[in-house]
Amino acid sequence: MAHRELTLPIDETAARALTVGDTVTLHGPLFGIRDATQIHMFDRKRNVRFDLRGQAVIHTAPNVRKVPVSAEHPAGYAPVCVGTTTSARMERFTRPLMHQHGVRLVIGKGGLGEESKAAFRELGGVYLAIIGGTAALETTWIEAIEDVDLDDLNPESLWKFRVRDFGPLLVAMDAKGGSLYDRIAERVEDRKRAALAALGLEP
Repeated sequence: MAHRELTLPIDETAARALTVGDTVTLHGPLFGIRDATQIHMFDRKRNVRFDLRGQAVIHTAPNVRKVPVSAEHPAGYAPVCVGTTTSARMERFTRPLMHQHGVRLVIGKGGLGEESKAAFRELGGVYLAIIGGTAALETTWIEAIEDVDLDDLNPESLWKFRVRDFGPLLVAMDAKGGSLYDRIAERVEDRKRAALAALGLEP
């Protein structure tokens, strides 16, 4: 296991070098994306202004405050609380995000499924996990909201954050087919079988 400091965007080689159990700290742009954002991007075929090639997206619908445009707040928004939402319901969007837009890193909580695992392996990407309940801490890692697209969907707009020292995040799914969630499920099954055997019960 290793720790990596990554400045975005990254290429496929950098993504494939990450392994389950590694930790990552991110610097540079980070794009906030959620259910409605992706429904409009992929189901309703709306174009977006941002180039997502080599970038990281985070599953979020942030709590923000409208403020005058300034050097500190170039998009006219200030972050109030930028928390991470559960990823599982956005499973079907991982492959199109990678294939159509070149996304390399997906950040969320709770993990993704088999389709995403296959997409990471085939296209070269990883899933970075955040522990639930850390929204206040995450918000301190965001230097500014630089831009916003699809803002009629607010708060499920496509947000462009500028981040520094965003992490450490845990590599929970990698481009080699590894999954922390699979490992945990296997351990649970092993312990369940052992407990049943100790009680003299059939698994």
